Amino acid sequence: MTRRGALAALLACALAASPAAAAQDPSAAATAAPPAIAAPEAILVAPDTDDVLYRRDADAERPVASTTKLMTALVVLERVSLDDVFTAVPYSAAAAESRLGLHGGERMSVRDLLRALLIESANDAAQTLAVGAAGSVEAFVDEMNGRAAQLGLRHTHYANPVGLDEPGNYSSAADLATLAIRLRRSAFFRATVAMPRARLTTGDHPRVISNRDDLVGNYRIVTGIKTGHTNSAGYVLVGSGARAGVSVVSVVIGDPSETARDADTLALLRYGLAQYRRVPVLRRDRVLARARVRHRDQDRIELIPARTVFRILRRGENAALDVHAPRRLEGPLPAGAAVGSVIVRVRGRVVDRVPLLTAAPVPKVGVGERTLNFLVKPGTLAVLVSVAAGGVGVAVLRRRRRATAQA
Repeated sequence: MTRRGALAALLACALAASPAAAAQDPSAAATAAPPAIAAPEAILVAPDTDDVLYRRDADAERPVASTTKLMTALVVLERVSLDDVFTAVPYSAAAAESRLGLHGGERMSVRDLLRALLIESANDAAQTLAVGAAGSVEAFVDEMNGRAAQLGLRHTHYANPVGLDEPGNYSSAADLATLAIRLRRSAFFRATVAMPRARLTTGDHPRVISNRDDLVGNYRIVTGIKTGHTNSAGYVLVGSGARAGVSVVSVVIGDPSETARDADTLALLRYGLAQYRRVPVLRRDRVLARARVRHRDQDRIELIPARTVFRILRRGENAALDVHAPRRLEGPLPAGAAVGSVIVRVRGRVVDRVPLLTAAPVPKVGVGERTLNFLVKPGTLAVLVSVAAGGVGVAVLRRRRRATAQA
């Protein structure tokens, strides 16, 4: 049986042992307990809400093997262009090391070198990127540590751009999650780590590389990110998953095998994705208020939000809407005129502000119509009748007084 076949069999058993409803029904999985995993250090984060859904010794400082290359990628992405071309530097790799097989003097684009770094986990690509970007490995490592400090990675320090076991090269599950979330702002990075394989077209000859993360391409929810393994680190995987607009990031460090590492990651990703839903908390076609037209009280103008707003919410959680709308409107106003606002709150925090628009034109009411509308109001008529009746009564009384005086 191949390793991928063994992984599939183990995962099938793990899912069969879990509650069936949790595997099939996201709402059921949302109420399930976090999965039991083998990794001694782990974390699961929802980037859209900053929720930490699972953590186990997540601040422990551990060797993290090739997931070190995530910082290598970040420094390169922020420092040079993908279209730049670097010259390969000599790299003496041990037999077990992952490498692309670059020849000294071979020229390759930064785009292809980064793909080799992130997909194939090529150590010679890491070395070439470091020297090409900063002039030397030592200078590049200084930049890696400076960037770690800027990101607030308090439990991280780098000694090389590759991830080989070396004193002073360590990170934590929590710091790796923070770094991965930062990297996922890059469209190139997101696309690259989600590739099961890639074709490199620069260099001395074309190359086809395969992703060392066996979950990528075999499970639809898995979108990356980076594997690693050394004797000191054990098996490490920074993972990401997405489904129906929801994304989560996981990290496991120190797993006893590749199979355990992959099973832990898949269990965490599935658990995390089941906790959330992407929903329209505000719909463009939803009437939120109605306003009277001044001087034409029988008319009502519907007020609607300017756009639909989607938010990632935890299952069972709802957004709150604060509607600020006028009670009366005076025309003329076109349809789509902004006359109020809607504030969207999640967990008490303002997450969006949306204009409130008129769904139909507000007509201009002329002087004649204003006068007529004023006169036909029930209250106005009552006053006029009372005044008229009073006037008639006064006139009658005066006539009687005159008649009495003449008599």
